[in-house]
Amino acid sequence: MATATDNPENYFKGRGAQFNPHNRFAKNDYVKEHDEGIDEWEEEDHKTTFIFGKSKSIVNKVDSPDVGMLYSLNPYQGCEHGCTYCYARNAHEYWGFSAGLDFERKIIVKQDAPELFKKFLERKGWDASVISLSGNTDCYQPAERKFGITRRLLEIALEYKQPIGMITKNALILRDIDILQEMASLNLCSVYVSINSLNESLRQKMEPRTTTAKQRLKIVEQLSHTGIPVGVMVAPLVPGLSEHEVPKILKTIADCGAISAGYTIVRLNGAIGGIFEDWLRKNYPDRFDKVWHMIQSCHGGNVNDSRFGDRMRGDGNIAQLIRDTFKLHCRLNHLNEKRTELDSSLFQIPRSQLRLF
Repeated sequence: MATATDNPENYFKGRGAQFNPHNRFAKNDYVKEHDEGIDEWEEEDHKTTFIFGKSKSIVNKVDSPDVGMLYSLNPYQGCEHGCTYCYARNAHEYWGFSAGLDFERKIIVKQDAPELFKKFLERKGWDASVISLSGNTDCYQPAERKFGITRRLLEIALEYKQPIGMITKNALILRDIDILQEMASLNLCSVYVSINSLNESLRQKMEPRTTTAKQRLKIVEQLSHTGIPVGVMVAPLVPGLSEHEVPKILKTIADCGAISAGYTIVRLNGAIGGIFEDWLRKNYPDRFDKVWHMIQSCHGGNVNDSRFGDRMRGDGNIAQLIRDTFKLHCRLNHLNEKRTELDSSLFQIPRSQLRLF
């Protein structure tokens, strides 16, 4: 069956979202209804643009009890990777943008992140709890190759002996393997790689500007080979599209050296529901009803469940089958047999900084 991607005139190739849904915080919305309108209409530029500004803080305390982190640090807001399901899309509305195409092409660059990070670490009473890079958008997205903020943050973390957890789906992380290896030797870092499918056709449609699954497996292999603890987040699984890949993914990542794995089931909260529905109709029209209903079956008849504890894993028969399959194949592949505990006891403010007090 033909899909929207077969007609490039009606599909933004290389983008996940195909439109800009209304920002719920905006009072007005502007749309083009007729090409023959007498007023001039400035067509939007679909290239990526970077926006710079000052931030008040860079490390955020995470209040959600089921995301596996206490603090997050995000050097970029918005993400050019363009993953259609990304939960961070909704946060772009707080900046006055849309969660759709704007999220992928209007990237906020926090150039003052290194200075703010130092300031945070030097707070009186900071206990060196693990900080996650990133808890929202990918710290190794394409913008990082241009701005290098993530590397500077890692250099600071190493200098202060601050433990860092990382999650990414971009092979650019291998650029920083020298710093990560030194941190790992002190038990100061661990890395999770996001792999939710080994199907390259699905990856190109659902995560259009990300590293291929083959490259992500190389990340796991190379980091593991240099002694860096590596796990994989098989997330999010999309019932009807990728959940059947769980056994193969877990076997493959274990063979590459991963020591742990986790998963989530896709949930479509806020503006993401409309973005994902539009994407699914255009790319998999023959499977739309099946996939949509399977997602709903995991969230009590909806495509989103906000209840802590249930929202990530879902409930119902399909969610239970995924849960049982995941646990079984983790056990068969000796994943999650030990927990990585990073060391906060080495933390210290460098003497050069102490002189400033």
